[in-house]
Amino acid sequence: MAEAAKWYVVHTYSGYENTVKATIEKTVESRQLQDVIQAISIPMETVTEITESGVSKTYDRKVYPGYVLVKMVYSDDTWHVVRGVRGVTGFVGTSSNEPTPLTDDEVYAMGVEKKEIIVNYEVGDTVRILDGPLSSFTGVVESIEVDKNSVSVIVSMFGRETPVEFELDQIEVVSQ
Repeated sequence: MAEAAKWYVVHTYSGYENTVKATIEKTVESRQLQDVIQAISIPMETVTEITESGVSKTYDRKVYPGYVLVKMVYSDDTWHVVRGVRGVTGFVGTSSNEPTPLTDDEVYAMGVEKKEIIVNYEVGDTVRILDGPLSSFTGVVESIEVDKNSVSVIVSMFGRETPVEFELDQIEVVSQ
């Protein structure tokens, strides 16, 4: 069975992130390593700045300057390919020889990969809450915002109808 690729954090010299990414991509292409080094990412965010004169300026900036994320199947070969790139100072991990892969939660929190959540309920459906302090309560879906991973559910508590926000995967439709 082939080992699954995981995300690793590579430390680079400041300002070398784009060069490191381009060099790794070129090496992967020339050596046909697409199956073991699958993706290289520099997390970016869009920032809008308003200058003293009131002009707004929008630009992209690195979320983690000095770091590049690499999705790869870890082996001596892949370690040497990445570590041998000019500008790379090493992998982030517990020891210098063994880099520590990011957990799935860390990857999603960084926005490197998105979880695909299939929403099988809609506004007006009766749903059951799956976790949290209100687990096993039922309510009615008031609104769904898939892009914000949010759903508002009207829950009856203490004789009152109360809107409560949940993540999309925290509720399920009650079978009719």
